[in-house]
Amino acid sequence: MPLYKPAKCFSPCFIPLHPTTNRKRNKSKKKTIARMENSQKQTTTTTATTKSQPSRVVIFPTPGMGHLIPLVEFAKRLVQYHNLTVTFIIPTDGSPPKAQKSVLDVLPASIDYVFLPSVNFDDVPQGARIETLISLTIVRSLSFLRQELKSLLSRANKLVSLVVDLFGTDAIDVAKEFNLSPYIFYPSTAMALSLFLHLPKLDQSVSCEYRDLPEPVRIPGAVPIPGKELLDPVQDRQNDAYKWVLHHTKRYGLAEGIIVNSFKELEPGPISFLQEKEPGRPPVYPVGPLVNMEASSKADGSGCMKWLEDQPHGSVLFVSFGSGGTLSSEQINELALGLEASEQRFLWVVRRPNDKVANATYFSVHSSDDSFDFLPNGFLERTKGRGLVVPSWAPQAQILSHGSTGGFLTHCGWNSTLESVVNGVPLVAWPLYAEQKMNAFMLTQDIGVALRPKPKESGIVCKEEIAKVVKALMEGEEGKRIRNQMKDLKDAAARVLSENGSSTKALSEVVAKWENQCVH
Repeated sequence: MPLYKPAKCFSPCFIPLHPTTNRKRNKSKKKTIARMENSQKQTTTTTATTKSQPSRVVIFPTPGMGHLIPLVEFAKRLVQYHNLTVTFIIPTDGSPPKAQKSVLDVLPASIDYVFLPSVNFDDVPQGARIETLISLTIVRSLSFLRQELKSLLSRANKLVSLVVDLFGTDAIDVAKEFNLSPYIFYPSTAMALSLFLHLPKLDQSVSCEYRDLPEPVRIPGAVPIPGKELLDPVQDRQNDAYKWVLHHTKRYGLAEGIIVNSFKELEPGPISFLQEKEPGRPPVYPVGPLVNMEASSKADGSGCMKWLEDQPHGSVLFVSFGSGGTLSSEQINELALGLEASEQRFLWVVRRPNDKVANATYFSVHSSDDSFDFLPNGFLERTKGRGLVVPSWAPQAQILSHGSTGGFLTHCGWNSTLESVVNGVPLVAWPLYAEQKMNAFMLTQDIGVALRPKPKESGIVCKEEIAKVVKALMEGEEGKRIRNQMKDLKDAAARVLSENGSSTKALSEVVAKWENQCVH
């Protein structure tokens, strides 16, 4: 049985009251007519109440906090501004992650959720890439999804849409079985979405690996990008991960619409292209930036917010690699010494190193080991007061919105990037996995809001390069230019999310389509 969290509130079911039996034959005809009229009024009220019940949207996210977080923000806007109710149906490959439950348990009453039974990966080879595991989780959960949709339909009318994310396209068939409008929520950049829509054609026209192409790849609407900077799962075309990505991109045309977490002022070229009408391509709705701006309910056990209060305005570099990112032992050592050599204030969210993969904590966000024995000898003592190191987690939204924060060294995950944009915080781009190299390329070469340290041939970024780039961002002329550009984007983000902003209007258009197509 799925672990189900019932909705906190359902619209009441009104049953018309039948007139009581007239026991006395000598009652006047007027009373009988009055009762009949009263019954008709109650029936009319019942019909109106049923019609006014809010429509329900089902969201089927793929595994990973980076996918769940923007969908949660999307759901909150549907509830708050459009009077919809939302049910998350969440596939799993194990016990429901505590990090996901902590996010879901504090949502408004109009949003409920259910974790599906765990799928089995015993037949999947060791070393399978994340994109393969994500896609298999979805495919192997489809029968459970059908059961949950049947259950929902038995107790809630007006189901209008099934929203999946970028690797959830196999659930589109299930949406159509239940006569629900299938939509894709694309949680990354419009540039990456443009690549996804272009990939089937690119796959047919290119025979070698994309990284071996002599010329940059031309993604429609975007700046030309070297093949080696494309997202990780397309770097090895023989790997199952690439085959899964290609499989999904070929199915994007089955959706009735694609919702992208970006906005035109941030990505004018890709969004202008995507909004052109083209046969076989669903309409694209830019609704971003959807980010969490609320204070965390989690206790600030590290005391980082109190520490920030004591730092000068705009003086602190925030260093964090997101919910899934890890560094090697050698790279952590170089980063620590580079931060020290930069002589800048810093707040570093650090995880124990992993020498095998850069996304070691993708499926398990929180570490249980809070020791710092892997940092260079004497580092904590030498940087005490100027730097603060905290284990595994910190309230990122609050840190980025704090006046003392003047820069962000980030893995370039799109959620973190958008949080920087809405707070006007300039970036040091340090991509690790997924589409993060694409994001870093766009942020540095196109938008101009980030500096990117250059790694050695070994892939390691040395301490001298780190110190140079950090100083340039926090003190140099280039840092000032980047800061001004980011401030302009901050203002643009506020405009598009305002009452008459383009993102607000785009979301309203999606909701209007759902309401007009309501069949349940």
